[in-house]
Amino acid sequence: MRPRWQTLILAALLASPAAAAPLPGFAPGAWFGEQVRTATLSGDVRAYANAAGDFDPVKPMRLILFSLPNGNTIEQTLGCQMRDDLDWHFDIQHIAAQTRRLREVTPDENLVLVCLEAPGLSWPAWRRGVEDRPQQIADVYAAATRLAPPGKVTLAAHSGGGSFVWGVLDAHEAIPAEVDRIALLDANYSYDDASRHGDKFLAWLNADAQRRLVVLAYDDRHITYQGKPVVGPTGGTYRATNRMADRFAKELAIDEGADGPLMRRTAQGGRITLLVHQNPDNKILHTALVGDMNGYLYATTLGTPQQDAWGRFGGPRAFADWIEPPPASLPPRSADAIGGATFFAQIADLAPAEREQAIAEQLRAGNLPDRLREFTPISIVSLDAEGRERRLTYQAMPDYLAVGSDDDFVRAPINPATAQQIADRFGCTLPTARMVDQIYQHAVVKVEPRPLTERREAAATFAQHSAIIEQQRGGRNGLIAGVKKDVVLTNRLLERPGRVAIYGWHRLTGEPIQPVTTVHTRAYVDYSHGVRLVREAMTLDGEPTTFEQIATDPNLAALVSSDGPLKVLRYETEW
Repeated sequence: MRPRWQTLILAALLASPAAAAPLPGFAPGAWFGEQVRTATLSGDVRAYANAAGDFDPVKPMRLILFSLPNGNTIEQTLGCQMRDDLDWHFDIQHIAAQTRRLREVTPDENLVLVCLEAPGLSWPAWRRGVEDRPQQIADVYAAATRLAPPGKVTLAAHSGGGSFVWGVLDAHEAIPAEVDRIALLDANYSYDDASRHGDKFLAWLNADAQRRLVVLAYDDRHITYQGKPVVGPTGGTYRATNRMADRFAKELAIDEGADGPLMRRTAQGGRITLLVHQNPDNKILHTALVGDMNGYLYATTLGTPQQDAWGRFGGPRAFADWIEPPPASLPPRSADAIGGATFFAQIADLAPAEREQAIAEQLRAGNLPDRLREFTPISIVSLDAEGRERRLTYQAMPDYLAVGSDDDFVRAPINPATAQQIADRFGCTLPTARMVDQIYQHAVVKVEPRPLTERREAAATFAQHSAIIEQQRGGRNGLIAGVKKDVVLTNRLLERPGRVAIYGWHRLTGEPIQPVTTVHTRAYVDYSHGVRLVREAMTLDGEPTTFEQIATDPNLAALVSSDGPLKVLRYETEW
């Protein structure tokens, strides 16, 4: 009997019409028949959009704009089933699973989730000390709402993500009219009467009886971490919630009540709800409020017909069946999937864009050799910037992306946008040049490069070169290197946007034929290019971490990058 999450994935796929056109800019997602989109917005803000595969343009549209907490990536915020090598952040919020549960109980509305990740993983730090940040916040908000069809907007935030919400309030004289719900999940630290936050909330609420403000917080005044107070004498969301209640009480009647450990203050018939967990055991409930207690579901449905349909606030998790598998869980290859040789013969005469789409569809569907699913650990010992010896371990695909089976496959050169889409789908990243060198050093199968000179950009040449590599490999198994130039991440792409960076194709001497170059446009693909995926999840000195956390840390970046802290962590997936 298959697990319920597998049944739900199958049901979602069957419910999604195969002929339905995706939303503009969206591509098929990895799980539950969804469609997804990624983008970089003003000020290098990273955005991820997720919509149901059966999006119905006739139904009302709702965009849930979720700004991330400090220190969390989009992937961690979306969440997944846990695995021993994964960072604990993957198992605390589960915003993707909670949104799927929300869709399940809200069939008459299109729900599109957009997650916003600040540069440096901190909205407060990003906003601090830069004069044009209010305009940038306004630009980010506007760009984020354009990622999906127009409709109502829910502004939701957890922890430091609340800084984005305050930024939206500060950047606009009035809260944008399309916003009809604001949900602050232990995220109201920076509420400020002097900034007219209370005035703007009240004006917004009074202008439309359908609008609602929901605040979840807990008594954090006395909590400690490693023996030290977590919040200062005037900080924390408990005190911030009291400030909000005091402001609203100047103009509104506040009703107070208690439900077990929960203190509830409401006004305007519940359109203002301030819920504070009294925290009798003095625990850190900062993340539990959002995930384990179903806080996101509670705050996004309170006052709607769905508020009692999904479960209950406080737990247990109402979304467990909707949590996706862990990263790099590649979809299984179908028994009737086309072989590599036949497929490349079929696409031989397609235009490059059509060929690219056809290859991407095969890879997304899991039509790749089973041997590529067993990633190879790459373990390096090196010094960080402070001179401390560190051990970093990551998982690399044993060969380059290919279409077909173990016995019949062709390595598939693709452009960086497609490569990034596939990496995103499989919970992976593209490597840096330094990582390509590290992988070469760990390879157990190394062959001398065999350049070709004719029809370099033809699908037939892709197949020809893959066959040459197979002759060189001679049936040997294990991590192979020296067969392709890698599509890589490098800060040089900042100097030449719209390009692809390639590197490698090492000779048996260990010297690469191709130094890092960005000479080609991002649409260029030839037979020598290859895409080797690396799992986003890594371990540093035995502790879970991520590629992004290592690559952007000034003290640790040199473990994976020769460019210093990496500023280009991904390619754009749409042009």
